[in-house]
Amino acid sequence: MSPRKPDEPVRLTKIYTRGGDRGETSLGDGSRVSKLDPLVRAYGAVDELNSVLGWAQAEARDPRLARVQNELFDLGADLSVPYAAGDDKLRITQAAIDRLEADCDDANAPLPQLRSFVLPGGTEAAARLHVARAACRRAEREVLARAAETTVNPLASVYLNRLSDLLFILARAANAGGAEPLWKPGGNR
Repeated sequence: MSPRKPDEPVRLTKIYTRGGDRGETSLGDGSRVSKLDPLVRAYGAVDELNSVLGWAQAEARDPRLARVQNELFDLGADLSVPYAAGDDKLRITQAAIDRLEADCDDANAPLPQLRSFVLPGGTEAAARLHVARAACRRAEREVLARAAETTVNPLASVYLNRLSDLLFILARAANAGGAEPLWKPGGNR
């Protein structure tokens, strides 16, 4: 087998390994932990978010989301290796958060001011983006739960917080020009 190229992060010839059959998995540093470990739950929630985001992207076709999907793989890699500041591992950076903030500002600029809470729904793309937003919030909670027990990259939860903002804004944008479903307090009485 030829050596891996620098831009080839993995080479998989066999998908199943039987290594996790006893309820354990390997972290990015090779150490073995329970699949119930909070760290595994955290990067598993990020993986689930990425899958839901892919489903939203199939309808939204937004280049920002394609970039975010790659960044979520970076975040999963970040979370799968125990954190140490300045360790030269692949980590979410402030630059990634800055890009999300710029995306939020750009996507929000043409939208009307909110006058109520937005109900998840509207167009197909908006509904899928709202599901992705909810999955993002869950991933953020999992990362915060892990951070309460041990050190994780402090930018991981910030990235997810900002991403959930972007997904909310993009869902609103996907409903632009139509009737945005708004909460009417007590409206069904």
